[in-house]
Amino acid sequence: MKKTMKKAAALLLASSMLVGFTACGGSGSSDNGDTIKIGVNYELSGDVATYGQSCTKGVEMAINEVNKAGGINGKQVEIVKIDNKSDNNEAMSAATKLASKEGVSVMIGPATSGAFKATISAANQYKVPAITCSGTSDDITVNSDGSVQEYIYRLCYTDTLQGNKMADFATKKLNAKSAIVLADTSNDYSNGLAKAFEAQFKKNGGKVISTETFTAQDKDFAPVLTKIKDKKADMIYLPGYYTECSLIIKQARDLGIDLPILGGDGYDSPTMLETAGKDALKNVYFTNHYAVDDESEVVQNFVKAYKEQNNDENPGAFETLGYDAGKLACDAIERAGSTDPQKVSEALAATKDFKAVTGTLSIDEKHNPVKETVVLEFKDGKALFNTKL
Repeated sequence: MKKTMKKAAALLLASSMLVGFTACGGSGSSDNGDTIKIGVNYELSGDVATYGQSCTKGVEMAINEVNKAGGINGKQVEIVKIDNKSDNNEAMSAATKLASKEGVSVMIGPATSGAFKATISAANQYKVPAITCSGTSDDITVNSDGSVQEYIYRLCYTDTLQGNKMADFATKKLNAKSAIVLADTSNDYSNGLAKAFEAQFKKNGGKVISTETFTAQDKDFAPVLTKIKDKKADMIYLPGYYTECSLIIKQARDLGIDLPILGGDGYDSPTMLETAGKDALKNVYFTNHYAVDDESEVVQNFVKAYKEQNNDENPGAFETLGYDAGKLACDAIERAGSTDPQKVSEALAATKDFKAVTGTLSIDEKHNPVKETVVLEFKDGKALFNTKL
């Protein structure tokens, strides 16, 4: 009888412990651990690995700096990193694991809008805030009914803002009165930029004489470029990722199309130069998050530190955005005075005048940043500062 009672008591104790563990499993809090955990969910392999790898490098640099300076409230910061393989389903699985099992206080990534949107349900379900530093799709931080995603934050600009700014650049800086829009039908990023650009360009008095399309992973763009060559326009707006845009630009120049080509931050990759070549990139402009030759103190201090750690290589926008995301995450945890994800989320929402490398920013009511946009121009194969809008 006593043996049976002891066994029952032991089972009851184990059951209660299991219930307690299950209840806390989705909290993401690491208050009781020796380190503060930040989840990193990036494209470290696959089609757009250069974006994820670059963002991760920036996050790691930021966290290393924080740890060398003593960490946060006496604790070191630990990165829990998962490769989503440039696949939306993998990104969702990674976010679920980070939020429900790894005890992270905040998640950073993925890099692309589509992959990041695949993680939103996990962030909301487990109430763990997630930061995108490069997902520009408008509907990331808001629902279809206009309500705000409570646990989702962005530190880059939106597609609408980016498209609007480039339309302003085209009409006001390049004096373009007519344009051809060539967009990738297969992804939200390209379509969002194209839609915003076209609307603002028309609002500015410009005329879009043709809207053409291509599809991701295409290699031969001669048919659509031949159609474009026969049309008279002042410029081409080509939003998309470097993987296709570098090929399109090269093939366009080979066909004798020498019009100015404008694009978005998806151009920010060494592959653009490697594939297109510096001659093809003449008269090519794109919106971006920062310029390495911006003379501001915060930019130049970051560039110097990055180059010292990376064989004198300049940081790209994605390394810089990743760095800013890492610093913002740590700043929010410190301001929250806790690693509890709910409190960290509240601190992120209250961010004011955070001095990021990509521009001093405040988080608005839709969890988007208020800051400037930079336009870069390729010169001799280098992407250099042109203007701020």
